[in-house]
Amino acid sequence: MGKNTRRKTLRAGGVGLGLIMGSALIGSGLSVVWNPAQSTPAEAAEAAAGPVQLRQVDGGADYFSKYPNSLPSDPSYFPIGVWLESLIEPTDAPKDRLVGINLYVDLTSTSDAAHATKEGMRALTSGASANAAGRVLSDEPDMWAGPGDAAWTGNWPGIGPICTPENQGCGYTVQRELRKTVPAGALVYTNYGKGVTFWETNEQAAVFVNEFQDVVSADNYWFTDPNICGPSEGGAVFAAGAQLAPEKCRLAANYGWTVDRVRSLVMPAASKPVWSFVEVGHPFTEADAPTISGPEIRAAVWSSLIHGARGIVYFNHNFGGDCQSQHVLRDPCGDAVRPWVTEVNGQIARLAPVLNAPFLDNALSHGEGVDAAVKVHGGSLYVLAGSAQAGQQDALFQLPCLGGTDAAVTVLDENRTVAMTSGAFSDHFADGNAVHLYRVDGAEASCVK
Repeated sequence: MGKNTRRKTLRAGGVGLGLIMGSALIGSGLSVVWNPAQSTPAEAAEAAAGPVQLRQVDGGADYFSKYPNSLPSDPSYFPIGVWLESLIEPTDAPKDRLVGINLYVDLTSTSDAAHATKEGMRALTSGASANAAGRVLSDEPDMWAGPGDAAWTGNWPGIGPICTPENQGCGYTVQRELRKTVPAGALVYTNYGKGVTFWETNEQAAVFVNEFQDVVSADNYWFTDPNICGPSEGGAVFAAGAQLAPEKCRLAANYGWTVDRVRSLVMPAASKPVWSFVEVGHPFTEADAPTISGPEIRAAVWSSLIHGARGIVYFNHNFGGDCQSQHVLRDPCGDAVRPWVTEVNGQIARLAPVLNAPFLDNALSHGEGVDAAVKVHGGSLYVLAGSAQAGQQDALFQLPCLGGTDAAVTVLDENRTVAMTSGAFSDHFADGNAVHLYRVDGAEASCVK
C-alpha cells in the first residue's frame, strides 16, 4: 500500500477495465449532468437513468450490526481510519483521536489494540486480538500475487517466489488461505490496488472484490503517484491509452472514480461497503513525486464521499520527500496538512447522520465541471458538491422537484447562504480542490414522494 512504484512491473499489461465508465455510474449517487446547449435543467433531469428515488447506502445503514463486536451501526458513526499505525504508548491513540481518527485499519505487530479501545476507538487487525473489531486480510494481493488459483508458496513480496508455478497468479489462493484463519462471524476487510482498478479484467477483479471480505477498498493515489498518469493506468481510463495530462490526472475527482470502479464490481450491486484511501504525505520513494497538500486531501475525501464511499482510510507514511515518517499525522512531517485533516474529519463526524442517510438519485442537474450527490436527512436535502475540473468555474445546480421554490440555501461551515430561485442556485468553485456542502431546509417533502 502506497508502495506501488515497487510493484509497477507486476502484471502491468492487459488493461481490462471493460470500459466501465458508463456502467460505474449506475447506482453511484451521481446526479444528472446538464448540458444547457442541449436541454433545459428540467428536461435533463427527466431524461435521467430513472425517476427521482431514494437509495440506501451500500450494504444498508445497519450493515455492521451483522458482525459481533464490530463497528457501530449507529448513524452518528462514520469510519475514519488510519492505515498500519502503531499503538505502543498510552499517548499514541489520544494523538490520533485529536485529529478525528476513530479506527485503526491494521496495526503494526508491536501494537496493543487495547490502547484503541481505552480511547473509545476501534481496530481492525491482521492477527488475532481480543480487542479487534475485525480482521484485515493481505494488502494488494491483486498486484503481488495476481489473479488466479495457483498454489501459494506462503512467501510474501520480497521473500521469494510467490506462486507455484511462478508464471501463474495465486492471489485468490492467498485470500482463501488467509480467510481460513479468521474466526467465524468476524468482520473482514481487504484493500486492493492497481490490479483491481486498472490491469485486470472485470471478471478477474470481481473475484477479488466479492469473494473474500465484507468491506473492500482500492488505493489509487492520484495526487502523488509518479506512474498513475501513464498509459496503462490513468491514461487507459481517461485518455484512450495515451499519457494522461496532469490537469486531468492530478484531480480530486479521480478519487471518486476509484470508488466507482470498485462499486461497479460489487455483486449484488451495492451489497457491501466500499471504503476510500487518501494519502496524507509523500507515499513514494521518488524525489520528484508530488507531495499532497491539505486542500487536495480535503477534496479527495469529499470526492470519495460524493461517490458513495462508506469509510475513509488515510495512508499515514512518507517513504520519500523532505520528511520521512511512519506517523505523518503525529509527527512534525504532518504539520502542514494536519489542520486540514482535522477539519475534514470534523465535518465527517458532524455530518455522519447525513452520510449514513439515503441518497436521492436523479434529483439534481448541474454542469459538467462538478461532481455532486444529494442526501436526504431530517426533512432537508443536502447537496454535496466538489469540483471535477482544474481551474475556477461558476456552477449552476437545479433541483426540478423544487422548481417553484425560492429559498436561501445554507452553505455548511462557510457562514453564508446562496439564493435559490425557482429551484436553481449557483456558486463559485475557485479551483479543482473546491468543495461546497449545501443544505436546503424542509425540501424533503417536495422531493421524496
